[in-house]
Amino acid sequence: MLYSGVLTKMQTEFLEPIQYYLIFKNDFIHVNQLLNKTINIKPIGHQCLSCGLDRPIYRQGFCKSCFFDKPFAGDWIMRPELSTAHLDKEDRDLEYEKKVQLQPHIVYLANSSNVKVGVTRKSQVPTRWIDQGAHEAIEIVEVPNRYLAGITEVALKDYVADKTNWRTMLKNDIKDENLLEWRQKLKAYIPEEALPYFIENNTETHLLFPVEQYPEKPKSLNLSKTPEYSGKLVGIKGQYLIFEDNTVFNIRSNEGLVVELSV
Repeated sequence: MLYSGVLTKMQTEFLEPIQYYLIFKNDFIHVNQLLNKTINIKPIGHQCLSCGLDRPIYRQGFCKSCFFDKPFAGDWIMRPELSTAHLDKEDRDLEYEKKVQLQPHIVYLANSSNVKVGVTRKSQVPTRWIDQGAHEAIEIVEVPNRYLAGITEVALKDYVADKTNWRTMLKNDIKDENLLEWRQKLKAYIPEEALPYFIENNTETHLLFPVEQYPEKPKSLNLSKTPEYSGKLVGIKGQYLIFEDNTVFNIRSNEGLVVELSV
């Protein structure tokens, strides 16, 4: 079977194990069904996720022009503490920013390679945890806007990581943590404005990924340096495809790349 289309992050279903789907314009692939099959990946172009033009991808699936101009690539996406819609203050497009920033947000703890703190819109739970390859996660606060979530994350990352070590996550070189204890320990450092939104009584969420073989020494596939790749798919975790030869391919970081994919 031959498929072609522009890569966007895999869509997921929160089942046991997690179910993954690659969505193309005229096709979709249930990626779990490709486990133990040989897949060939070949890049054939680019397509900016905003303007749709065949331009080199700069970051987050966008060409350089769109990355610096469009509201959905503003600095507050990666740094929620820079959100200003709650002050009625525009960054690039106030209407868009209000729509995204002025909705319930979750500050959470996730254990993927280590315990880390993160921020996501409430509507993105548990999708965000799946995308990070977390095998367990728990919500700490639920706040009414992105700014409050951002300042809480900034305060807590003095005491806990805010990034995932992708190699450790993919090797499954992880240990179970008591996230309930971590949450109570970190409560003392939550900013005063966010403290009324602390979540007192909830439990850990556990996630199971469809992986049959973890890589011992994961090596990342770079399609700009490797014009074509073939390998046997043995797992999917986070937004990574894991192959038998220790090669791993991050779908998320290759958004906007147009590929031919044959099975």
